[in-house]
Amino acid sequence: MNGISFYGGEAVIKSELVQRIAERNPHLYLRDVENIVNAILDEITHALSRGDRVELRGFGAFSVKRRDARLGRNPRTGAHVEVDEKVVPFFKTGKEMRERLNEGVAD
Repeated sequence: MNGISFYGGEAVIKSELVQRIAERNPHLYLRDVENIVNAILDEITHALSRGDRVELRGFGAFSVKRRDARLGRNPRTGAHVEVDEKVVPFFKTGKEMRERLNEGVAD
C-alpha cells in the first residue's frame, strides 16, 4: 500500500480499493468494479458541486461548507495575503461507523 495515515495505519488508494472489492466479488470483472467505484465517486462529486448533501446510512454524510474570504498570513514570509471565499467538502461519520471505529477503544 502507498502512504501512511495519521493513526499509524496505511492509506488505501482508489486502485487498491477497486482491487479489494474485485477480490471479494470474483464474479465481477475488475474493469466493472472500477467503473462502479468511479460512478459512485462521480455522483457524490456532482451532488456536492450542486450543493446537495449525500447521506450513506451507517457510513456517513458528505456535504459542503462555505468558508468566508479572510485575511491570511504567508507562513514563510509573514506577509498578509487575501484568501478568497471558497467551498470545501465536509464528511461526518455515521453512528454505525463511529461505533465500529471505537470498538475496544474504551477497554
